[in-house]
Formats: sequence, structure tokens, C-alpha cells
Amino acid sequence: MRVMALDIGEVRVGVAVSDPGERVASPVCVLPAAEVLANAKSFKRVLEDWEPELLVCGLPRTLAGEEGPQAARIRQNAATISAACDLPHVFADERLSSAEAKRILREKGHDERSMRGKVDMIAASLFLQSWLDERARS
Repeated sequence: MRVMALDIGEVRVGVAVSDPGERVASPVCVLPAAEVLANAKSFKRVLEDWEPELLVCGLPRTLAGEEGPQAARIRQNAATISAACDLPHVFADERLSSAEAKRILREKGHDERSMRGKVDMIAASLFLQSWLDERARS
């Protein structure tokens, strides 16, 4: 089963997918949040290209493990997206995924400006990989 991760931000949504065997997560793209929430043609095209059976949405948590201040908005947006594309969704802890994505991009020589469009999809692939690894252990 192919799984698609969404790192839902206020401005952008990072997209990552798993391989059909659910072993490896790969970054795909970043789309404007408004287009994803509206189930616009650009998001539909990504869904058609990858044919996911499940959405894994990043849920912001505090370092203590509690839901962060953005969690309610993310939960609502995930439900909207899930209903619009008729796919079930689950949540994954996205704690520190953006910071780790920035660290990885800095190591590859990117500055803040060149990172802007990439961080969200890298973050989505990081929390998707963690989710896949945890699922494989279960």
C-alpha cells in the first residue's frame, strides 16, 4: 500500500510518499496550502500520480508530547483534505521534523532562501519514515 504524508502548514503543504512496500519515504513536492485544502487540480494530479491509499498528516506536539497550539487547525484541515479526496487519514508526530529537514538542507549547502520550498517536503518524508519504521516494528 502506498502512503502519502502531508506536512500541513498555513502557507504550504509538504508532500512525501512511501514505496508500495511501505519501507521507504521520499519527498515529492510542496504545494500551496490553499490548493490542497480546495482539492485543486495541482493536488489532484499528485494524488493521481501516486495513488495513495492512506494519508499520514503531521501533528505538531510539544517537546513534552502534548498537542501543540496548531494541532486543532491541523486536525480540522486534515479532515477537510481527507474528505475531499476520499482517503482515510491518521496522524504522526512531526516534532522536530522541520528542524531536522533544515539541518539536512544546510549540510547540503542550502541557505535559508533556497531551503524555503524544500523544508516542508523533507519534513514530511522524515515523519513518514518514522511512521513507517514504527509500523514495521509493530
